Amino acid sequence: MKKIFISLAVIIACLAAGSCGNKKNPMEENLTTVLIETSKGNIKVALYDETPLHRNNFIKLCSNGTYDGVLFHRVIGDFMIQTGDPDSKNAKPHELLGGEDPDCPTIPAEFRFPQYFHKRGALAAARQADSVNAKKESSGTQWYIVTGKKYKPEQLREYEINMDLDKKMKLIEKGKKERMKEIFQLRKEGKKEEVQNIYEQIEDNAQMEVAKHPFIRFPQNIIDTYVNVGGCPFLDSQYTVFGEVLEGMDVVDAIQYVKTDPAKRPLEDIKIIKVTVNKPSNK
Repeated sequence: MKKIFISLAVIIACLAAGSCGNKKNPMEENLTTVLIETSKGNIKVALYDETPLHRNNFIKLCSNGTYDGVLFHRVIGDFMIQTGDPDSKNAKPHELLGGEDPDCPTIPAEFRFPQYFHKRGALAAARQADSVNAKKESSGTQWYIVTGKKYKPEQLREYEINMDLDKKMKLIEKGKKERMKEIFQLRKEGKKEEVQNIYEQIEDNAQMEVAKHPFIRFPQNIIDTYVNVGGCPFLDSQYTVFGEVLEGMDVVDAIQYVKTDPAKRPLEDIKIIKVTVNKPSNK
């Protein structure tokens, strides 16, 4: 009887303190969360305050029913699951999806690296390619959840080097275009040495710029995350991360490995049934 009395006392004390195993994730208390009910199960995400343009747009689309009934139209194992195409609601089997809603303008990029990055479970905005989207603006409706894979530290370092090289080459091409008329005139006059000097100046300037402002450097905490948890480091500073999964990564994993057609659309439709926005309890 004594043991039972003590147990009841503990339970009452816990309930009074509000901490009997039902303590909320701190993110739920301080950030807007969204419950995404899918045909595979539920996923709960938190939206970052540091990316207000994306947060507010996502809340608006969730609240007005834009995402109710859309499909996960692009799914790649060990990479990500993507959704948000309004036209997917009534899509026929094998219909190519991924278009944009003309009534939803693009969103300016809100890169917050290294605070937020493409770790496993990151919520991020899709976008069009750099060739038609130099400012890396996000899609007005489409988003994805990162699954990714684990990386070795040397792979991350190799990526840093490759991206620096890519940045240097782009700077060199930009420098050549800016001095194209001057180079053309010198070539016309047969001044090969002066042309070569200009090329060397352009390359030296590009090298100094990259040394001063490298494309990306992974802090140790991010390296540890990509090594031990996984993600997609090659998307950092390229696509806007505006939230993360709090619950339901098992559902995300179930979606990422389904069978797909050549366009990576699941052969069996996976649908978002309903989304519910929940305001932070502390605000």
